[in-house]
Amino acid sequence: MSKAFTKETDADDSVELPEREISPLPNLVSQRGLALIEAEIERHSDANAAALAAGDRHAAARAGRELRYWTARRNSAQVQPDPAGSSDVQFGSAVTILREDGRHQSFRIVGEDEADPAKGLLSWASPLARELMGKGIGEEIEAGATEARIVAISA
Repeated sequence: MSKAFTKETDADDSVELPEREISPLPNLVSQRGLALIEAEIERHSDANAAALAAGDRHAAARAGRELRYWTARRNSAQVQPDPAGSSDVQFGSAVTILREDGRHQSFRIVGEDEADPAKGLLSWASPLARELMGKGIGEEIEAGATEARIVAISA
């Protein structure tokens, strides 16, 4: 029905937003990742309080949805220890690969919420990270449609 055929008093003040999807995978995080989650909770908690104080239901609904998401992520977080060594790729490792075309690429294996491939932070759940896990220097891996070789691993 068109808005033209409703009374102003008929307005629905409720705001419903779909919940953010939460990954079904274990929520492995680094210490840095846990700190980032805590910062998101604080940021959205402050935004929610400010929106409620201002009477902005839409902003409060958005902040509330983000607050629920990040609180769930904190509650399910499994903090992983720093890598014990650099002989095999594990969660938290920094890895450099040499692609067939001669490009070197470096990544750190991190939690899903901490991942930012443009900054070299690769989610442990990504296909490339899964291919790297448990491998050592000199081993060949599938990297997309081509192969690559692990040339460096560090903690």
